[in-house]
Amino acid sequence: MKVLLVDDEEELVTALAERLSFRGIDADWSTSGSHALELAQAHAYDVAVLDVKMPNISGIELKKRLEKTRPDMKYIFLTGHGSEEDFWAGSAEASQYLVKPLDIETLIETMRQVVQK
Repeated sequence: MKVLLVDDEEELVTALAERLSFRGIDADWSTSGSHALELAQAHAYDVAVLDVKMPNISGIELKKRLEKTRPDMKYIFLTGHGSEEDFWAGSAEASQYLVKPLDIETLIETMRQVVQK
């Protein structure tokens, strides 16, 4: 499985990428929507894990842009805020919606479920 992780919290996204690699999952990461778009143009991903609230390009807007480049990619949204508004926005746009802090095993299982759909 090839994964694109996008979160403006660099410490979180790099740690997730490292932990996924220890489990045999190939993960690229980005802290900005514009860089994530560049990565998606250069590489095919099975699933993108996107933070809902990021500066400049929100996760929801990023998903809409990524779909133009990679229409078959699946999406999971993350939020650290857990607001009802974020939940409904994320749920409407992605297969899954998870609240930070994340359990790595829950993330892996969710990615597998989304990719298999």
